[in-house]
Amino acid sequence: MASGRHSTRTAPRPYRKWAAFGAAAAVIAAGYAVAGAADAPAPGPGASLCRAADDKREMRGAWLTTVGNIDWPSEPGLSAEEQQAELDARLDEAAELGLNTVFLHVRPTTDAVYESDLEPWSRYLTGEQGGDPGYDPLEYAVAGAHERGLELHAWFNPYRVGISSDLETLADDHPVKEHPDWMVRYGGEGFLDPGNPEVRAWVTDVIMDVVDRYDIDGVHFDDFFYPYPKDGEEFDDDASWEAHGGDFDDRDDWRRDNVNRFVAGIHERIEEEKPWVRFGISPFGIWRNAGSDPAGSDTDGLESYAAQHADTRTWIQDGTIDYVVPQLYWERGFAAADYEVLTDWWADQVEGTGVDLYIGQAAYRAGEPGWRGESALSDQLDYSDGVEQVGGDVYFSFTSLTEEAAEAFGHLREEYYSDPALPPVADVAPDTDPEVGEVRGLSAETGEDGTELSWKELDGARSYAVYRVGADQAEAVASGDIEDVCEALTADALLGVTGTTSWTDRSDGEGAYVVTALDRYRIEGPAADPVDPRL
Repeated sequence: MASGRHSTRTAPRPYRKWAAFGAAAAVIAAGYAVAGAADAPAPGPGASLCRAADDKREMRGAWLTTVGNIDWPSEPGLSAEEQQAELDARLDEAAELGLNTVFLHVRPTTDAVYESDLEPWSRYLTGEQGGDPGYDPLEYAVAGAHERGLELHAWFNPYRVGISSDLETLADDHPVKEHPDWMVRYGGEGFLDPGNPEVRAWVTDVIMDVVDRYDIDGVHFDDFFYPYPKDGEEFDDDASWEAHGGDFDDRDDWRRDNVNRFVAGIHERIEEEKPWVRFGISPFGIWRNAGSDPAGSDTDGLESYAAQHADTRTWIQDGTIDYVVPQLYWERGFAAADYEVLTDWWADQVEGTGVDLYIGQAAYRAGEPGWRGESALSDQLDYSDGVEQVGGDVYFSFTSLTEEAAEAFGHLREEYYSDPALPPVADVAPDTDPEVGEVRGLSAETGEDGTELSWKELDGARSYAVYRVGADQAEAVASGDIEDVCEALTADALLGVTGTTSWTDRSDGEGAYVVTALDRYRIEGPAADPVDPRL
């Protein structure tokens, strides 16, 4: 909690202070080749001549939080089957809510919500750190998300070890057990020391182990680097400062450099090994106040630059992140940290950088003063939707969308999410051609339950986009003219995204169907001839 007369950090619920808040959506207009048609990726003219409309791609995400069992699993100790059933329900809800990305909390307290040889199983699975849940939750989640046409970003907390009671029951194979000097106790909690190069190397290896072994779509950090300050407490990193701070006169500058190096190193490793995996961070919503730095925002609250030593503006300028999701958890008109002021400030920071901006939205605040009624969430989007640099939103937390914010999100979905959206494209050159070719074998049969579509599986396809178009648009697609096809396959025509080779259209609409494939970079492949079940 920030101290002083203007604290802008909302008082958290138990454990919510530990959860990340952020979101993402791509502003780069990534193109797609829609003519060409071959089993191999279509060569030029390719993507450079046809770009997806801005409203066809958008980040629509939510954080699925495991720490404190906030979102999943509902409680520790459930059987593997019960945990899987709950996870299936969450993923089904994500698809039904119109989301396209889930940020799964895979490393809440220097432990693992996945099978790992480096760190123990998370206590939030079985109730005991190191307890085997009987299956691999991340593997299960990735497969389930992709089957539903959702992206899954693995969300890591880099440095948190746990609260005091957790520290007394660490698993025998916990890294702090072997390296007790890696941890600093602060404010009743334990944190790995970001100033220790061994710590940074360890955490990097943990993250890259997940990148290497799992088919994730992104790596995501929350706002916890150095811990939030607490009155009367000092973060005791004297040992690492004395050993490694020699080039710096100021310890705060050294701490920021530690975080900068870590962030840049993660980005570089991901780019080298799996460049289609996107890397993003969700910082606290204020970088610096203008009163501290003329480049800061017109706000008066806690500054992540000083509090967590998180120099987000430098990450954006240096391109060491692919997207940023500032936690703008304050309402429009809030004097100390106005949502509109901060949205504009962050938009200015990403302008021309290639870093995508998504807004972290406070679904958990629904029902609080200033966040009541069906417009509690749409009020925010009423403003930021008109800011060109904003490419989407991420909501904290997932359960809030179906509980306290259910009415508000339902209204928001009607206003803003009535049409589905393709996911943002990975960081590639705008003229990059797709790795996938044309979808083959599309068939459509209409019956009592709707129109059943099916097609052949396509090598290299990450997912499939399903469209329904009118007669004029169908003729345009069949013509093969790139510009005509682009104009035909709009957001309005998009029915949905799936990871399977079938789709059921249960609406009463008529028209011809078109299916395209998206590759691992999320670039859309060429369109085959439309199929009309009435013909």
